[in-house]
Amino acid sequence: MRLREVSDILWRERRLLELLQFKLTEEQLLVGAGRVRWLPSATREVELVMVELQRAELTRAVAVEGLAAELGIDPNPSLSDLVTSAPEPWGAVFDRHQHALALGVDEVNRLAARSHHLLSQRVDGIRTQLATAGAPT
Repeated sequence: MRLREVSDILWRERRLLELLQFKLTEEQLLVGAGRVRWLPSATREVELVMVELQRAELTRAVAVEGLAAELGIDPNPSLSDLVTSAPEPWGAVFDRHQHALALGVDEVNRLAARSHHLLSQRVDGIRTQLATAGAPT
C-alpha cells in the first residue's frame, strides 16, 4: 500500500514548512537589523522553498490518488478523509500529520504577515527620511 509513501511525503512537507519558517524569520531579522542589501537573496531563498513545497504538494496529490484507489474511497480525498479511511495505525499517523501541517501553515502565515508589516515600516521610514532630506518620494 501507498500509506508509507504518503506519510513520507507529508513528512517532507512538514520539513519544508519548517524551513520556510526559518527563511521568513531570516528575512525579518535582516529587515529589523537594517540589512536590506541581503533582502533579495533571502526573498529568493523563500521563493525556492515555496517551489519545493509546490512540488511536494503535487507529488502528494499523485500518491494520494493511488492510495484512494487502494482504499476504495473517492478520488482526490482530503487528509481528513485519509484519517478516517486508513487502517490503524495509519489513521492516527495521518491525523498527527494533519495537525502538524495546520500548525505549520498557521505559523508561516503569521511570519509572512509580520514580514510584510516590518517591510512596510521600513519603507515608511525611508520615505520619511527622504521627505525630511528634501528628496522627491
